[in-house]
Amino acid sequence: MANLDKASVREEVGRLKSDFDCLSAEGKISAEIRALMNSLFMIIELILAIFLERSTKKDSKNSSKPSSQTDKDDSALSRPGSNGKGKNENKDQARNTRVKETVAISQVVTCDVCAEDLSNVACVDHERRTRIDIVFEKVVDHVDAEVKHCPSCNATVKGSFPSDRHGPLQYGDGLKAFVINLLVGQVVALNRVQKLIKSMIGVVIAEASLLKFVLRLHQALATWECQATASMLNTPAINVDETSFRVDSKNHWIHVYSSGDVTLKFLHRKRGKAAIDEINIIPRYGGAIIHDCWSSYLSYHDCNHGLCGSHLLRELTFIINTNGYAWARNMKRLLQQTCKTVSKSTEKCLGDKELANLQKRYRNILTRGAKELPDIPPKPSGKRGKLAKSDAHNLWERLRDYETAVLLFAKDPHVSFTNNRAERDLRMSKVKQKVSGCFRTTEYAHAYCRISSYLQSMANRGYNPLIA
Repeated sequence: MANLDKASVREEVGRLKSDFDCLSAEGKISAEIRALMNSLFMIIELILAIFLERSTKKDSKNSSKPSSQTDKDDSALSRPGSNGKGKNENKDQARNTRVKETVAISQVVTCDVCAEDLSNVACVDHERRTRIDIVFEKVVDHVDAEVKHCPSCNATVKGSFPSDRHGPLQYGDGLKAFVINLLVGQVVALNRVQKLIKSMIGVVIAEASLLKFVLRLHQALATWECQATASMLNTPAINVDETSFRVDSKNHWIHVYSSGDVTLKFLHRKRGKAAIDEINIIPRYGGAIIHDCWSSYLSYHDCNHGLCGSHLLRELTFIINTNGYAWARNMKRLLQQTCKTVSKSTEKCLGDKELANLQKRYRNILTRGAKELPDIPPKPSGKRGKLAKSDAHNLWERLRDYETAVLLFAKDPHVSFTNNRAERDLRMSKVKQKVSGCFRTTEYAHAYCRISSYLQSMANRGYNPLIA
């Protein structure tokens, strides 16, 4: 038995079932034993379908586990931030950077071969070699207010300071933007940022002051977040996703909504419907939302639903590697071919005739798949809960029940085949958690979500506001 694998186990069960059928046909088995053994073989098939699949290792290629790299998705009309293989960067970002550029001429005086004097010979061309360097400059700007005594009334009069000088020591906007960029944009740890600033300006800025820079920007971006939310509600499709996030040693969830060049992240204690209702974007939305078939999203019926094709393909790969079902292989091939066809078309969708043919092939594959899958025994009377089903059964039922959502990318040009956009926008949040461990308070976690949303939205436009 130690040398048996899942294929040989299934062959052995099939041989025993065949022998039993032969004995039954010869009349050597009573009706009571025949009914009992048929029920037993059905249970064995179900156990094999469930537990042999679960023994197969799942990874990013055959399950919903996220992968570090995602392929470029061209199945929808072009949207900023939707393509994963590089972005168009704005080369004019650093407009506040002071550039000191010099050009030195290396003159040719004599010929290296014959020593002829070339001082009066005209130059015909130049060959340039360049060196770029950075010199950090600490700018200290003092304002001295005069203090005088009035000879008439003996009053002490002091000169007025600029409106941005509230105390004896102020930090400039450039320093604040650099700190926020390190903390939020580059996900550097707070203590390391403090040490870096000290090495640059020779002044230790308290961690509380650094965090206050973040909170002030968080408050200033409240109006932008409201405007971005309002604009997102008018878009034809939204990519949505969520991921866990540790705050104060407790598990929270970051919910992301991505559409066009706008990315919005919200922190909430819950993952499901309670969080979605409180964020209040999907309940007011009437377009199409693209997600990974999370049941909380499917409970909203006023909007269309598109299921992530990457998740489906990975799950189909797992079913193929585990059971070798023909229906799973055919379904995977159908989805891949349709995605390729849609990506190459200029309209990013199929025509009516092509769509009808796709639906016919889709349903035929599921019909043949129902014959391949083992039967599910009826639920015993008096038992509570759902019957255990294999991953293949669950995936087949999902493809059957949500046909419209699976194929929406072929019908709606604004709906992409994958949900990679939302997953990509969440990826740096996981990096932040790995660097920081967790946030100390929810206040700073909310600030991180709003500021990172703004930075990601500006990056989708090829613009970095913290250095421009």
